[in-house]
Amino acid sequence: MNQKPIRDTYLPYGRQWIDNDDIEAVVEVLKGDFLTTGPFVYKFEEAIADYVGAKYAVSFANGTAALHGACFAAGITAGDEVITTPLTFAASANCILYQGGTPVFADINEKTYNIDPKEIEKCIRPRTKAIIPVDFTGQPACLDEIGEIAKKHNLVVIEDAAHALGATYRGKKIGSISDMTMFSFHPVKHITTGEGGMITTNNKDYYEKLLQFRTHGITRDPGKLLNNHGPWYYEMQFLGFNYRLTDIQAALGISQLQKIDQFIERRTKYAAMYTEAFINIPEIITPFQDSDGVSSWHLYVIQLDLTRLSTDRAEIYRTLLDHNIGVNVHYLPIHLLPYYKELGFKHGDLPISEFLYEAILTLPLFPLMNETDVEDVIRAVKETITLYSKGV
Repeated sequence: MNQKPIRDTYLPYGRQWIDNDDIEAVVEVLKGDFLTTGPFVYKFEEAIADYVGAKYAVSFANGTAALHGACFAAGITAGDEVITTPLTFAASANCILYQGGTPVFADINEKTYNIDPKEIEKCIRPRTKAIIPVDFTGQPACLDEIGEIAKKHNLVVIEDAAHALGATYRGKKIGSISDMTMFSFHPVKHITTGEGGMITTNNKDYYEKLLQFRTHGITRDPGKLLNNHGPWYYEMQFLGFNYRLTDIQAALGISQLQKIDQFIERRTKYAAMYTEAFINIPEIITPFQDSDGVSSWHLYVIQLDLTRLSTDRAEIYRTLLDHNIGVNVHYLPIHLLPYYKELGFKHGDLPISEFLYEAILTLPLFPLMNETDVEDVIRAVKETITLYSKGV
């Protein structure tokens, strides 16, 4: 592109917001006695459980580890099938493979981009053990319908809410509804611990399994020990993993959580600015909002009507990058990744996900942006669409 970029500096699609309070919270830990798992980890878990309205919360080194822990707690083993969506990050399905299970992909709803309950029903077989719905972009999945399906077939629901901390579904906070719910604290998410994840649950059995799983399968609980040689004694009772969060990370998370309402308010405001700017542009389909759920707006994803454009999504992407607008694509459907193709999945298996993948584009959205940044994105998108519009 020969014309002058709209922005002089690059605007990423997502970025953390770290302030002096966050830095001071971490420094306090660095000056203390615990750097790894200690009192701040337990305080962070209590704070998240309280925020979402769940009885229990167990922290993990990252969201993927948390999903792995949830699959273990749900009893997923070799030969079990777990239904999930293809339009998500690979971890949503990889966690099933870690336990020897088999991912089964159900296609998505063309409006919400979330897993379609009707497609879930079609995928249920005798070996089906669980469902992993994903709250894509922060928009809650159809949790009541999914819950009814799970109850009917005696399945566990592990909700991947990596995008949805702070979202609500029919008046309830995400994290208090499903059997287990995973949150991610990667820097582009609503709050960050650098890397980190959390499982919330109301089930004590799952809670205790998660605690032990993240610590090598080791317990010191006298009530669970097969033997007891003394106060130093512990037992490794199954093969677990070292998936623990640190007090350094937890201190950052506690500080960040105090600002989450402010963060979500800004995300919601900027998303509304985008929708108002694009809703009457025929070449753009703005995000659909289900009346049952209130999104926490992790991502703002537009769909391009490629029949009205003289080019493909890749050229639109490149043109926006030339304007220093850090667009992205979420996601390449999992079943089209080379590793999953080797497992037998192929193009054509999930037509709605595949169609949308060719047309969706993620715009920058994070609380550290200001209104000028949003206006730059709007201007760049409008100019780019005008440049390639067929004028139909």
